[in-house]
Amino acid sequence: MSAETVSRSPREAVQGPGPSGSGPRRRPRGRTLTRVLPLAPAVVLLAIFLLGPVIWSFYGSFTDAALTGSSAQDPQWVGLDNYLTLFKDPVFPLSLWLTFVFVVASAIVGQNFLGLGIALLMNRASKVVSAVVGTAVVAAWVLPEIVAAFVAYAYFSEDGTLNQVLAAAGMTGPNWLYSFPMLSIILANAWRGTAFSMMVYRAALNDVPVEVTEAAMIDGADGIKRLTWITIPMIKNSIATNLMLITLQTLSVFTLIWVMTAGGPGNESTTLPIMAFQEAFKFGDIGYGTAIATVMLLIGAAFSLVYIRALRPEKV
Repeated sequence: MSAETVSRSPREAVQGPGPSGSGPRRRPRGRTLTRVLPLAPAVVLLAIFLLGPVIWSFYGSFTDAALTGSSAQDPQWVGLDNYLTLFKDPVFPLSLWLTFVFVVASAIVGQNFLGLGIALLMNRASKVVSAVVGTAVVAAWVLPEIVAAFVAYAYFSEDGTLNQVLAAAGMTGPNWLYSFPMLSIILANAWRGTAFSMMVYRAALNDVPVEVTEAAMIDGADGIKRLTWITIPMIKNSIATNLMLITLQTLSVFTLIWVMTAGGPGNESTTLPIMAFQEAFKFGDIGYGTAIATVMLLIGAAFSLVYIRALRPEKV
């Protein structure tokens, strides 16, 4: 072996020297353009229909844009006034807290755990039972949001299905939408969105090797230990992905809440989407409404960063 060969790195010894005789081999520029060019239309469409409205909305939050009057024709730049007004608004901290409660209770706890539980039970059930349960759960998910909202309203209203069932059992139910507005919309959103989590977890559970589970059973591990030490670690990426998607979906839920309670009574169920809609289209202050929407965008981005970090592969 020559001295020149010994001085080269193992990778260079296998791949050979670069075009200049030393250093890493560079990819031809024409080859890179050939690979990137087919993506250009998709990038342009994303920029026009996704990034463009986001930038325009962000700009609008710094103006006094309105639905009527002189500000509707010629919005003026007002700097941080909308944000300063927002942080002085007593409704804003309440809406922020109600949004947090709604997302955690109906999505992270409700949809996530219900979906995982139903998926685990369906894996053990017979095909007939599994098909019936799956159809019943998915039926709520495939309904258009406005239809699901009216169904939930009919269920929780004062003369609705729930109180009719309680009356048949000799009990008098309260006006759920008035006495317990947040509980009603949390249950309704969990009912509607559980099917998505169930399908994600069913697909993930099907990828867990049967041999690993059987080996754990032979070693004496009960169901809780197999779930804790084998199943959940093997589907953790699916859990993180599902949590990210249902969190972002629930953060933007509007129709369900608006149809059931319209944010009331008072502001007891006014989440951030309801507050943004009311300020922008009920009171006509578009600039203030877009400032609230921008805060929602930042909250969603923060959740996404947390989940994306959780999805990173562990360094060995």
